[in-house]
Amino acid sequence: MLENKNILLGISGGIAIYKVLDLCSRLKKRNVNLKIIMTESATEFVNPLSFETMGRCKVYSDLFSGHHEEVHHIELAKWADLMLIVPASANTISKMANGIADNFLLSTYLACDKDVVIAPAMNTNMLKAKAIQRNLNILKEDGVRIIKPEPGLLACNTIGDGRLEEPEEIVDFLEDYFTEKDLLGKKIIVTAGPTVEPIDFVRYITNNSSGKMGYNIANEARKRGAEVVLISGPVNPIKVNGIKRIEIKTNFEMKDAIEREFQDADAIIMSAAPVDYKVLNPSDRKIKKDGSNLSLELIENIDIIKYFGSIKKDQTIIGFAAETDDLIANAKSKLSKKNLDYIIANDLTKWGAGFDVDTNVASIISKDEIINLDIMPKSKLANKILDLLR
Repeated sequence: MLENKNILLGISGGIAIYKVLDLCSRLKKRNVNLKIIMTESATEFVNPLSFETMGRCKVYSDLFSGHHEEVHHIELAKWADLMLIVPASANTISKMANGIADNFLLSTYLACDKDVVIAPAMNTNMLKAKAIQRNLNILKEDGVRIIKPEPGLLACNTIGDGRLEEPEEIVDFLEDYFTEKDLLGKKIIVTAGPTVEPIDFVRYITNNSSGKMGYNIANEARKRGAEVVLISGPVNPIKVNGIKRIEIKTNFEMKDAIEREFQDADAIIMSAAPVDYKVLNPSDRKIKKDGSNLSLELIENIDIIKYFGSIKKDQTIIGFAAETDDLIANAKSKLSKKNLDYIIANDLTKWGAGFDVDTNVASIISKDEIINLDIMPKSKLANKILDLLR
């Protein structure tokens, strides 16, 4: 979403400036076009040459440099798709709020008719000062978007709000900003991860699903404007923002959670891997070893997606088929038997596909066609799947 976007990066003075070098690196790796403005105080913390190197662009700081044929602070504002000021110091925030234009950065801000995003960073007491809060509110009213600082240990040895948001999160904010909101108004249920079925008080049956595919789908759907309900089995923590997350363990709990959200949903994307069998009579105590073999009687578990396929009305239901043999034939059979609209077929034997990796190799199958996709990041596949719901 960030590729070839023109971002005008303003940098004001503050110790948090060291994080902006990392931010520049992350943006360039996403093929963002950068132009950079530093205040005079910012150049006291980091030499402009460092930002010229990381941003692969010229750094501007002197309002009176240049020539008569081009007014730089006007031309830079015209060039930008977005103006981003990181870190935004107390001094810069206050001058922005009051229309002061006594340096290159502030003059460019006033000339900019594009959206402006700031990421404040300062001492906790400075951030909480009435004047700064008043000025932040003025900027909000003016349409400036604010990436809130985080709590933590500050450079001044204070613990509290005021830490600059991490570069990774700032990039996520920008990706969200530039993502077309083509799923606005849709409610999408996404399932992720494995389910677990108990054997006894401490043991259980499960599988290797990491939840990465489902979490990528949920995050990308939110970026595209959808209301997302994420129903997740036990997985290692994966960050999601602005998403209702319901944690479950068993197939029954997953079915119950979906059912509570199903009536007004537009779609279910069933990327979870519910276990197919469960123990007939699980023990409510730990089974002790006694020197003999243990036999477990397994019975077929509830087929969640088949159940919702049988009761759907206008909802679109998308399932997944993870196979090691006869991929297309098995996926087509599942599509028909479970009354699905689409099925995403994965050959687990292919390199780059399957559980606990960041890529996938898939075929999108409907009643009418098969679309074979090359290996790609799960975030990109997530958007291919979400395109089916536009």
